Amino acid sequence: MSGCIGAELTRTKLRNAFERFLEVLVIAIMVSLVALVVVGVVFRKAGAALVWYDEVASILLTWVTYYGACLAALRRAHIGFPRVMQAIGRELRLPLLVVREVAVIGFFALAAWAGWRVSGILEGASLISLPTISKQLTQSVIPIGAVLFIVAEVLSLGEVEGEAEAGVAEERMP
Repeated sequence: MSGCIGAELTRTKLRNAFERFLEVLVIAIMVSLVALVVVGVVFRKAGAALVWYDEVASILLTWVTYYGACLAALRRAHIGFPRVMQAIGRELRLPLLVVREVAVIGFFALAAWAGWRVSGILEGASLISLPTISKQLTQSVIPIGAVLFIVAEVLSLGEVEGEAEAGVAEERMP
């Protein structure tokens, strides 16, 4: 019994640390993106547009999307179908939620594998406007984000049973 409680406390601490890591990462990327946009606008208004601004801003937007999705997955705040789950009988909810989890984790495992393969293909390629920055670095968000999404799903699996009982995806606002 105490081993089970200890394991749950460890899982909770790990989940909280992972959530904090994702929050800090997403906030840092968002602040960087906002600062870049402001600097880009100022330089453009001054008549000295930055040639690399658009490319870097689109990369940061992609990164905040991927890592923000991981944070949403950890909080079980992704798109769901609560009304459908409520309409389904209790005996079918848990099996359907398990199928959903397997499908989501399977999809992101495939995305991580494909992202890793693409990373190999991009070896030696660099950004057009900033040739010193590797495309492997900028596109690393695909496999890394996919792995982090899987970790988020696994760490939030304990909440699946609650979803099955309630029939409604838990919505936790930050």
